[in-house]
Amino acid sequence: MPLSIRKLTGRIGAVVEGVDLTSSPDFATITTLRDALNEHKAIVFDDVRLDNADQERVAGWFGELTTAHPNVPAADGTTNVLAVDSETSKANEWHADVTFVVNPPQLTTLRSVVVPPYGGETLIANAAAAYRDLPEALRTLADSLRVVHTNQYDYARAPSATAEQQEYDRVFVSTPYEAEHPVVRVHPLTGERGLFIGGFAKRIVGLPSGESADLLRVLQSYVTRPENVLRWRWSQHQLLIFDNRITQHYGIDNYDAHPRRLNRVTVAGEVPTGVDGRRSEQLVGDSSHYSGVLAVAA
Repeated sequence: MPLSIRKLTGRIGAVVEGVDLTSSPDFATITTLRDALNEHKAIVFDDVRLDNADQERVAGWFGELTTAHPNVPAADGTTNVLAVDSETSKANEWHADVTFVVNPPQLTTLRSVVVPPYGGETLIANAAAAYRDLPEALRTLADSLRVVHTNQYDYARAPSATAEQQEYDRVFVSTPYEAEHPVVRVHPLTGERGLFIGGFAKRIVGLPSGESADLLRVLQSYVTRPENVLRWRWSQHQLLIFDNRITQHYGIDNYDAHPRRLNRVTVAGEVPTGVDGRRSEQLVGDSSHYSGVLAVAA
């Protein structure tokens, strides 16, 4: 089957067919996939039979891998695989991955391992389209702002939280991290501007807490507009790749007590740059054990 790319929505998402993920790709194939990510922000491969090592290998087509997480241990027998497992955590909040470090991953790959009989979709939002939707005055304001992201946020659980979930929360925040990023990030390959906020974004620099929270809510509401969102319903043997620099995602907790597991592998990213050319800064914590710093993605 020749390589083909089929759009899923007008603003985000495409299905890729005709790529053998079990073999070594040629340069033209990798270039086509990178171009598809630049355009569609998220791409999906159906009916692929991959294990952890295969997923690491495919993610490596796009650059150096990060370790699994700055604080959370990798899945057994791996260095780079994080188990996104309903037994320990449910990421039912809009976020981009690991934005509390100075150079968050450029790409995230998710592979379906255990799929519930219903629900459990992953929502992915186009943050560049959200920026373009802003009124001009709000775009101009957002261009000038900086925001602090941190892993030290409220993980308040219902009283029924399991010991496994409570332990996961403890480990997640065990070493604190804070990074200051531009609210509007310029994509290093396309030059697009996108809102770089989400669940780890806690306070806008220079604003009182109330005004900061209100403005973040307004900006976030543009990211999660339905027309900017892909709702992906998982099946067995699927691989999803999205550009973590210019998207946010949300795992929906709508599958009752059924198990759900996705294995995640992420690719090291650049230090974000704002509209004014100013780069992000690490304020708290040293994440060098987690990720090298990419100069520019190929």
